[in-house]
Amino acid sequence: MSLNCKEIDAVLNELELEGSFIQQIVQPTFDSIAFYLYGQGESQTLLVCLAPGACRLHTTQKKIPRNEKPLRFMEFLRSKIKGSRINKAGQLAQERIIKFELSHGEDLFNMYIRLWSNAANIIVTNPLETNEKGEERILDVFFRRPKKNEITDGFYKPETRQTAENGKTFEVRSFEELENSANLSFNQKVELWYTEHADALSRASLLQQAEKQYNSRSTRLQSAIDRLEAKRKSFLNAEQWKHQGDLLLSYGYLIEQAAQEGRNYIECEDYATGSPIKIFIDPKKKAQENARLFYDRYKKAVSGLEELEYDIKASKSELAKLRADYEQLLAEKDPLVIQQKLHKQNTPRQKIEKKHPGLDFTINGWHILVGRTASENDELLRHHVKGQDWWLHARDWPGGYVFIKNQKGKSVPLDTLLDAGNLALFYSKGRKAGKGDLYYTQVKYLRRAKNAPKGTVLPSNEKNISVSLDKERLKRIETQQKAEEGTLLI
Repeated sequence: MSLNCKEIDAVLNELELEGSFIQQIVQPTFDSIAFYLYGQGESQTLLVCLAPGACRLHTTQKKIPRNEKPLRFMEFLRSKIKGSRINKAGQLAQERIIKFELSHGEDLFNMYIRLWSNAANIIVTNPLETNEKGEERILDVFFRRPKKNEITDGFYKPETRQTAENGKTFEVRSFEELENSANLSFNQKVELWYTEHADALSRASLLQQAEKQYNSRSTRLQSAIDRLEAKRKSFLNAEQWKHQGDLLLSYGYLIEQAAQEGRNYIECEDYATGSPIKIFIDPKKKAQENARLFYDRYKKAVSGLEELEYDIKASKSELAKLRADYEQLLAEKDPLVIQQKLHKQNTPRQKIEKKHPGLDFTINGWHILVGRTASENDELLRHHVKGQDWWLHARDWPGGYVFIKNQKGKSVPLDTLLDAGNLALFYSKGRKAGKGDLYYTQVKYLRRAKNAPKGTVLPSNEKNISVSLDKERLKRIETQQKAEEGTLLI
């Protein structure tokens, strides 16, 4: 429930705004802003909230959290309004629109704060520039709404449609349900009530959102850890596969017998334990070929086990951070801080500042960078890779550079090389062909071509690899990356 017109008057009547100066402006969340005021020897912080169902303004004693990045409207106010004197402030009739008449040196401004649920806004105008309708030119707005012409260089005149709406009368709430409120000012009562009861910005409601997000993400992350642990458990049996391969070589004659009898297994005595054992085989293959299948499985398990350990450790670390962040939210008392952190977590991937251009993937513990344009290729090559890192590029096709970050003392697994090769072919002109040759070498063997287009390099010591686009592999890479990006709570 937003403040009604009489409650707005009650808030303003307690404040001596006229003659005050706006010393600082902070926008803690996407729907609220705070003005630090100083006048008559006293300072006060005026909080304006534009959240649907909780539109209001009042003073606050709480510390206003700052955003990590400067926000557009806040930066505009700091450049134009900061340092201004409030010459006049009041509600226009009973329209729930507060008008601030400001002066900054010789410049004059009007700031309109419209506290309508689902249509709230802050509009700053130049009162000296008007059109034939008497509307003032807009300098900037909190929420840009082109359909209402609430945009920079649009024109605005306060609405007058709320006064007689359904003939409804309004009363000032007493907020009797608040504990120990007898000695509080009306501004203090408003702040306390909205902190405890307003769905849009109450601590309880925000913590409920945080709990829902935490449960969803922790469950998904724990399921991923369980799958990795199960796979790890199967890989721990690698020695058993090697041992069974040895047994097949020792009892190779039984494979022919099984083939003749139409069986896909042999039964023999395990010379290590003296117990009988059943080993499943391909009866169409010879003993050496069947044994090789078990040896290959053993090698894959041994090489994959280390990567699994890395993934399990990383996932458990992610889950621990998730829990720590959630516990930190539970301990936070200021709803503005909670809302800010929740909003930060929900920032779209496209708006999250990246540390480098292009794309990046973490696959089985290996970090892969992908440049898609000449500029991204050049930037990655100049500032984000080192000599020991590996570089891949489609042969005879223009396209992106793919880099595999080196890990000290480790060779790049074939599966990771194929992942990077698929990405290199996918982000090249050879994508439509579906297959192509790639060359790869370490970054230290790349030499810039003189007088050539940006990002052009001449490789040496390169090796060749032929790749056919594997849709399942690309889908797995994309799915794994999305899962890793969606695990943080904050």
